[in-house]
Amino acid sequence: MDEKKEERNTQEMREKYLRKDMMPTIFCTGCGIGNVLNYTLRAIEKQGLDMDKTVILSGIGCSSRLPGYVDVDSLHTTHGRALAFATGVKITNPELNVIVFTGDGDCMGIGGNHFIHAARRNIDMTVIAVNNFIYGMTGGQVAPTTPEGDYATTAPFGNIEPAFDMSSMAISSGASYVARWTVTKPSQPINSIAEALENKGFSFVEMLSPCTTAYARQNKVGSLREFWNWYDKKTILTEDYEMLKKYGDPEEIEKLYENIQTGVLHKEEKECLSDRLKRLIEEVQV
Repeated sequence: MDEKKEERNTQEMREKYLRKDMMPTIFCTGCGIGNVLNYTLRAIEKQGLDMDKTVILSGIGCSSRLPGYVDVDSLHTTHGRALAFATGVKITNPELNVIVFTGDGDCMGIGGNHFIHAARRNIDMTVIAVNNFIYGMTGGQVAPTTPEGDYATTAPFGNIEPAFDMSSMAISSGASYVARWTVTKPSQPINSIAEALENKGFSFVEMLSPCTTAYARQNKVGSLREFWNWYDKKTILTEDYEMLKKYGDPEEIEKLYENIQTGVLHKEEKECLSDRLKRLIEEVQV
């Protein structure tokens, strides 16, 4: 696609989906959350979702500002409670497309219990979680996802707590679609979010995104370019990981364990909560 055509398509996307009066965004230079919004809107366009039948929700945090930029019915809820509100929306009107934007602290910290049970119930919604390894908006504190040894305002000598793996937690809790990507390349996450939107059940897409203010300053990651390149160096596609683990050199395999696996990590077809409720109501009414 030539540059002029891409620029024209981008402008059309802005006109179609964004609230002009909310621009520009509040995101820091080099932050990847704007990319997450871009990829999500392109996935929505790819799927042809009816925005009059779509609701976007969020909790509290940098990524939770995203629904306000989209010209759609939305709920900006309390900290960690977005999935509880989203459950109510979906059960009340199962015909709606429900999308939730959340952050690693919002989702896995105060919202961890809601996350586990929404996945367990396989509620038909798409959760897009921005993981930047830290509480970005509230002061750079340690998050449940902060890697061991990393620094934060509440861990000036390094984090001593083990970190949650958000995608593994989603799989073990019962989500029917789970994927993890970085914001550094657009095509894979766009296609994956489109798949998640199409999936009937709890879809979870974890987006690894740089926090160039709270995390970068605490951990001295270097320039913005170096920080963004770090994500490519520290991640590996899950299919490449499995191939190298099977056929690769032992020394190379040892290095792989330090890398974060990306890709579609889990996908299965199973009944979602809305369908179970519908069947129960029909049985009771007989």
